[in-house]
Amino acid sequence: MSIPPQPPSSPGPYPQSGPYGQPGQPGPYGGPQGWYAPQQTPLSQKTNSLAIVAFVMSILCGLPMVPLILGIVALSQIRDRGEKGKGLAIAAIVIHVATIAFYALMLILGLSGALDDGPSPKRDTSGQVTSPGSSDVKDIRKGDCFNTDDDLAEYDEKEGGQAFSVRIVPCDQAHEGEAYAVFDVEDGPYPGAEKVVSIAEEKCAGTALTDYVGDAAKLPQTLEVFYYHPQSVSWAFGDREVTCFLGDTSGGSSTGSVRATGS
Repeated sequence: MSIPPQPPSSPGPYPQSGPYGQPGQPGPYGGPQGWYAPQQTPLSQKTNSLAIVAFVMSILCGLPMVPLILGIVALSQIRDRGEKGKGLAIAAIVIHVATIAFYALMLILGLSGALDDGPSPKRDTSGQVTSPGSSDVKDIRKGDCFNTDDDLAEYDEKEGGQAFSVRIVPCDQAHEGEAYAVFDVEDGPYPGAEKVVSIAEEKCAGTALTDYVGDAAKLPQTLEVFYYHPQSVSWAFGDREVTCFLGDTSGGSSTGSVRATGS
C-alpha cells in the first residue's frame, strides 16, 4: 500500500524568525543584522611632551621665539599622533606672543619717550647733570645718579631690573643709584640670561669699579654692585647695553658721589 505524498509545508502568515530577523536579513528596525564587536576606546592618552615643555618655557624662560616654535610643533604632533596637550600648546603660543607684544610695546614707548615722567635732565658742557629729569635706562651715562622704581633690596640679577626709565638727578641730591660704567655686549644671537649676567658680573666687578671709586674697600658697606642688562626681548630690538651702578642694598638713598677725584 502506498502512502500518499505529504503536501509541502507552507509558511504561516508570519515568517518565523528571532527577534533580530534571519541571518543576513535586515533587523526589525531596518539596520543590518548580526553581532559587531564594540569599538575599543583607549583608557588614557599620552600628553605630548613638547606641549608641556613649551608651556613651562613660556612662563619661566626668556628665550625669544622658542616657546612659540615648540608650541606650533607640538600642535602638529598632537594632530598626527592623537595625543593630549592641545590646550597646553595653545596656551604656550598665546602667552609667548603676548609677552613679546608687551615688551615690544614698552620698548617702542620707551624709545618714543612716552613713558617719561617729565622733561629730560639738563647737563652742562662737561655732561654733568645740573637739573633732574626723566630718561630711558639706555640713556644713563657714566657718573649719572638716579632714582628708579626697581626695589634694589629684592633685585633679581637675571631679570636685571624691570625699569624702562629712571629719574636722573644731580648727585648732590638724594638718589638710589650711581652709574660707574656703561658698555655694550658683543653683538650676535642672544647668548642667554646666564651668559649676559656672567659678562656683566665680570666687567662691572673688575677694574671698572676701582677706576671709578678708587679704593673699593672704603665704600660704605651698604653699597653693592647692580647692573641693568639686555633682556631676551629687548635684545631682539638691538639692545646690547649694560649699565653698572652702585646702590644701597637696603633700598635706601644716599647723597653725594662716590666717584674718586680725577676718575
